[in-house]
Amino acid sequence: MTPPHGLDVSLGSFFLDHPRSVGETYWQHMRMALHFSLHLGAATVCAAIHAFAPGLFPRTASRIVTNLHRRMNVERRGQPRSTDQGEHT
Repeated sequence: MTPPHGLDVSLGSFFLDHPRSVGETYWQHMRMALHFSLHLGAATVCAAIHAFAPGLFPRTASRIVTNLHRRMNVERRGQPRSTDQGEHT
């Protein structure tokens, strides 16, 4: 039986290949991914509140996502990155 995707690689490869592919160390990538997760969590809360009370946070979630997109795809590597793979964090 073939192991599920990602489980047939070495432990070092599992933890280091993706961070290296985006020009970061493991710790830099962890910090960036946690930064994004905290901001996405805030956007989630604001969007949920907005769903029930449209007058509250009318643009907050959109602004957070737009800023995260800019940071991930422009500022992070100094130039726009391809988004065809779907995974960047």
